[in-house]
Amino acid sequence: MTASRHHVPGPVHRLWTPDHEPVLEVASGEVVEFDAQECAAGQLDGFRNGAPVPELDLDLLYPLVGPVLVEGAEPGDAVELEVLEFRSGTWGWTSVLPDFGLLAEDFPDLHVHRWELGERTAEFQGVATVPLRPFLGVMGATPDTSEPLSPFPPGTFGGNIDTRDITVGARILLPVQVPGARIMVGDPHAAQGDGEVCGAAIEASLSGALRITLHKGLTLPAPQFRTPGALRPGIEDAGYYATMGVAPDLMQASQDAVRAMIDHLGRTYGIAPLDAYVLASVVVDLKISEVVDRPNWVVSAYLPLSVMH
Repeated sequence: MTASRHHVPGPVHRLWTPDHEPVLEVASGEVVEFDAQECAAGQLDGFRNGAPVPELDLDLLYPLVGPVLVEGAEPGDAVELEVLEFRSGTWGWTSVLPDFGLLAEDFPDLHVHRWELGERTAEFQGVATVPLRPFLGVMGATPDTSEPLSPFPPGTFGGNIDTRDITVGARILLPVQVPGARIMVGDPHAAQGDGEVCGAAIEASLSGALRITLHKGLTLPAPQFRTPGALRPGIEDAGYYATMGVAPDLMQASQDAVRAMIDHLGRTYGIAPLDAYVLASVVVDLKISEVVDRPNWVVSAYLPLSVMH
């Protein structure tokens, strides 16, 4: 028997609060279809590489779809979102913002790169072909809060978790904090490296479908998820080139690993530092290699060689 499917209507919201009027109510096992706009809400539609970056209205950022009520969901339960379909739009963007990102001190100026998206890949300056793996940066069940919360930081309820492996076939479990769960999603991405080091992925609108399942009495401290199989089949086949950061602080080790990767991309592929920073945010994965050998920890930055020309 085919599960009922519902399309999530507007309006969109830009804050987490249990006071939003629900746009839809579904039963456990039903499917919701939605259209999610990229996080600049269309303000960069006309931007082209090399042109001045338009001034953004920050109040328009992070449009969220929902809230969707889940019948019978109560605090102490969990709601599962199974990703059935994700389809990116035809273009996207990656930004470097002042005072933001892992290397904000190294790259203090505003910069935006526009991507033209193919069916499965996007080209980067003739030196890299980036596989597209669409996902939602924001997936959450509304937190129990008396004051509206910004969608920017994540929390134990989910929200802006920016986890690139929650793509088609994956399932994420979200703790329920308020009656009905009040699911909201947004911030769609076409591709991202683990760490999203410059502060942006390929930000691109997408359409999709999620199956919503209620798990009564499943109390979780924070979101948990399951992938359908290998994380990136095909992308890993050519191996990796990895740079390391070694420091007594994980943030410092992460920064040093990415700085070394930017140097490698410039030395090996002739990519300018700012462009290498953008590319690293989309394809390079940060991994904690060890956190047991005091006083220094190791973070490695992995570049999949299959994307490079």
